Amino acid sequence: MLVKTLQFIPIIVFGLVFTFCSKNDDNDFSLCGDQVIVSAVEYVSAPDDLLTIISAEITGDCLKIKYSSSGCDGSTWELKLIDSGMILESNPPQRNLRLSMKNDELCDAYFEKEISFDISNLQVSGNQVLLNLTNSGDQLTYNY
Repeated sequence: MLVKTLQFIPIIVFGLVFTFCSKNDDNDFSLCGDQVIVSAVEYVSAPDDLLTIISAEITGDCLKIKYSSSGCDGSTWELKLIDSGMILESNPPQRNLRLSMKNDELCDAYFEKEISFDISNLQVSGNQVLLNLTNSGDQLTYNY
């Protein structure tokens, strides 16, 4: 009897994991990371510590940015992707973004890291928008 009961444990565990790990529409969970902040005030006033954007790439609703900066280990860096809140009327429309970094580390080591953002809240009417990543000079086409 015990052996038959033990046979069902993997099925029960899998069911629980699937239930608790599935996406819930009531939360903001995203595989991409944090959503872009849309704020004219933060676009201008958020920290602007020195960083270099090495590359930026859109896959689906995710914007992956590879960047570098100096510091001790990069563990305390705070990054935000901020949209200016303005939609530039062109064909296709454009939005201006800035990667904000707060870096209080006072070491000379240099690190490369990657971060990803959910950009789904940047969609406008139509099926694409150009994203101008101002502190890199890159312009990316976001198709949705």
